[in-house]
Amino acid sequence: MTVKIVTDSTADISPEMAQALGIRIVPVYLSFGSEVFRDGVDITKDEFYRRLETSSVHPTTSQPTPQDFTTAYSDCAEEADDIISIHVSAKLSGTCNAALQGIKMLKGKCQVEVIDSQVASVALALVVMTAARLARAGESLSDVLDETHKAIGQVQALGVFDTMKYLARGGRVSKATTSVARILSIKPLLTFRDGEIVRASLVRTYSRGISRLYEFASSKPSIQALAIAYSTVPSHANQLKKQLLAVFPDVDIHVAQLGAALGVHGGPGVLLVALR
Repeated sequence: MTVKIVTDSTADISPEMAQALGIRIVPVYLSFGSEVFRDGVDITKDEFYRRLETSSVHPTTSQPTPQDFTTAYSDCAEEADDIISIHVSAKLSGTCNAALQGIKMLKGKCQVEVIDSQVASVALALVVMTAARLARAGESLSDVLDETHKAIGQVQALGVFDTMKYLARGGRVSKATTSVARILSIKPLLTFRDGEIVRASLVRTYSRGISRLYEFASSKPSIQALAIAYSTVPSHANQLKKQLLAVFPDVDIHVAQLGAALGVHGGPGVLLVALR
């Protein structure tokens, strides 16, 4: 029995990694006014951040359509007996619902299990990559499902944001909070809790925020997998990776650029660590 893994582009998995692990990525949509792009397909991440900082129009994102999922599932069904479709938290996006609607249009070609990861970005990537490696190893549908749910229960994440401006534009925090944070040079540390993005704490400087990310990861007694995501600060991501490799030399640390789905809210200067 062959199992295929499907996810969405909020997982921030590169095309190269997706191909290596046999993961099908369904892109979310990004809109700058009337211009609509498929995340990671019609616009590069660097171009997205350039436009985010210079455009007078704040972009929005929307989940893939049910037809997008039906197409992906139909393609996967050509070479798979079962499909596990793992997606961004249902409290952050309607992607899981669109995936479920896509199954109804599939007309029973194969079994599809849709899973709400309760996270996003590289936290989601860690869950998806766990499932994909097991699927490629020939594990059964039930075993891959069990390990996927276990990974969801284990994954943790913490991120530092250099500015609250884009969180305010997207309605995630108030403009008053943003103004106070700017005056006091406060940087928010955010995490995932019960499927939502919540504030973990505040720090006075961005460098202190990065130190908190290091402390968060390095304090864990054991780590099976670790990932770092950045928006526009690759040097900080690589330096953090170097520091964490000194603590966990046997762990393969995945580094990825944060895509548009969370980038519209985080903006430049986001650095995120996920682990399990």
